Amino acid sequence: HGAAEPEETGTEALPRRTPAPAWLPTAKGEECDFCLRSSDCAAGLCCARHFWSKICKPVLREGQVCTRQRRKGSHGLEIFQRCQCAEGLACRLQRELGPADASRLHTCQRH
Repeated sequence: HGAAEPEETGTEALPRRTPAPAWLPTAKGEECDFCLRSSDCAAGLCCARHFWSKICKPVLREGQVCTRQRRKGSHGLEIFQRCQCAEGLACRLQRELGPADASRLHTCQRH
């Protein structure tokens, strides 16, 4: 038995496109939909870890609790990630009346 010869059609072989997995949404994901990256989610949402998968979650608004990143890459260690603060807001230490350092809570605040 001879080895199979590739067909010669005169055109270069094009790589096969594999179809997207059935679970991967074709439209932009809504809140709580599974995602791989933030671009998979609709406007106003980001893709963040929730247990061992990632879902679309809302971008944080002014006054909402946020997570300040101490080290680059530490965001990946969280089991429940939060989105970043919306444009024009920064994640800053919440200043409250009372003893210094009483609260280490960070909230989204205007620049």
